[in-house]
Amino acid sequence: MIIRTILTAALAAATLLTATGCAVSRGQETVGAYIDDAGITTAVKSRLFEDKRVAGSSISVETLNGTVMLSGFAKSSVEKNAAESIARQVNGVRSIKNEIAIRP
Repeated sequence: MIIRTILTAALAAATLLTATGCAVSRGQETVGAYIDDAGITTAVKSRLFEDKRVAGSSISVETLNGTVMLSGFAKSSVEKNAAESIARQVNGVRSIKNEIAIRP
């Protein structure tokens, strides 16, 4: 559990340090908003990996201005709905676009 927390923190730090300039140069959002979105993405992804109801490696997470888009594959509608529920519980999430396809 401690190793997972350290890895999550390291991933968040690496994401924030390496990617903040890219979004701003494309004119999509401010640096602060991009950092918030990166933190939301990291939090959602780590919670998906921690939760046994979903296969975190099969679900992609992208965030823009607090809107989280989930994509990828789930084995059932229960797994798809669980992924959305997990994402909704993360602070800063304004809305969810659940584009996860069900593939048994």
